[in-house]
Amino acid sequence: MRSLRSAAHLYLAAGPRGDTGDRHRFCGEARPDWWIISQIAQRLGHRAAFAYEHPHQIFVEHAALSGIDNHGARAFDISGLANLTLAEYDALEPLRWPVPARGHPGTQRLLRDGRFQFADGRARFVATVPREPTHRTDAEYPWVLNTGRVRDQWHTMTRTGYAPRLTGHTPEPYVEMHPQDALLTGSRSGELVRVSTRWGSMIGRLRLSGEVRRGTVFVPIHWNDAYASDARVGALVNPVVDPVSGEPELKHTPARIAPFIVSWHGFVLSRKPLARLDMTWWTLVRGKNFLRYELAGRRVYREWSTWARQALQVRDLEADWIEYSDPAAGVYRAALLEQGRIAACLFISPRPDLPERSWLAGLFAKPRLEDTDRAGLLMGRPAERRADTGPVVCACFGVGRRVLCDAIATGDLATVTEIGRALRAGTRCGSCVPEIKSLIEDVRAGRQCE
Repeated sequence: MRSLRSAAHLYLAAGPRGDTGDRHRFCGEARPDWWIISQIAQRLGHRAAFAYEHPHQIFVEHAALSGIDNHGARAFDISGLANLTLAEYDALEPLRWPVPARGHPGTQRLLRDGRFQFADGRARFVATVPREPTHRTDAEYPWVLNTGRVRDQWHTMTRTGYAPRLTGHTPEPYVEMHPQDALLTGSRSGELVRVSTRWGSMIGRLRLSGEVRRGTVFVPIHWNDAYASDARVGALVNPVVDPVSGEPELKHTPARIAPFIVSWHGFVLSRKPLARLDMTWWTLVRGKNFLRYELAGRRVYREWSTWARQALQVRDLEADWIEYSDPAAGVYRAALLEQGRIAACLFISPRPDLPERSWLAGLFAKPRLEDTDRAGLLMGRPAERRADTGPVVCACFGVGRRVLCDAIATGDLATVTEIGRALRAGTRCGSCVPEIKSLIEDVRAGRQCE
């Protein structure tokens, strides 16, 4: 999915979802979807067909259509509601369809009488024959691209992408491979790789996982052009669809993986959007009180300070600007403070092993930085190492990986239940429980748990 920003001529403010009817109070000039669509259609010359003034008119038309040429041939039939008055519509209580006649109380359980929507009343099985994927892997495209969702996101992040608590767990597009397969590509964990198929390509950060089957690559579906420069995995998927359901072959597209070579990696945390995104690769993450940009580029700037000030929109030469530069090592770090609080920070390095973002992100919640905060600002970590909680694992309660690892190792917490009692992690939605179990296994096996 491409960002609508690249296609829209104008934006119309839509109200909340319409499942509670007129009980919403709209802000400003926001209008319900049905009103917006009707007004556009009328201006396009379809005034008679879209002369709706109330959801009631749309509903009764929908109800009437459900009964046309039906006669029991389709289970969905609410034609008994087609003559509701406005008052009856407003007073309508939920009921189950079919509702084939006016006054019908609704169907308590569909197909309870054992009759299905066929002439003989019997159900039908649709026989399908297993088939090999249409496009097979070969020497040029040796891996199978599999797509899917990540733990805390929904579709293309059009809603969940605005929730900092959810984006904190998986902040950027990634490519997940088995470690043995990654060796064959010449790529290392944390580096950027390009995934290419016969239909397109994208860039993501490589993750290694023994849970990924060898020969398979997993890439999440969520990122579009609003959140990343080149991460639309939908552009890579082969165009074959199932002949019965029409479902695309989203789980099997031959692909190849190659290192995506850049000269530098970096990130920015800023209260304002970046003034320029002219680097080779970027992805945007919405945080609480800040925007986070993960960056990478091929062009090395002779004056990083000048580039940084332009990107962060620092126009005041007397601004509280802190920076560190080591041109020989290719390292540059800077921070902007305004009235004692952090406004932005930037870290550049030739390698992707940059400081954790979690402690720096927490500084944006402070109305004023303390001296100890300023001391650790360009290090990217607090002077007291234990204050850094690590990447978020439990989004509900903001519990970081390092906190969990320390608690498991030193607190003798051996189960998810014990961790929940001590730290609350995993006790609300439960989506982080598998990751907590994995951390427990790492500690028990003596593997690094950070």
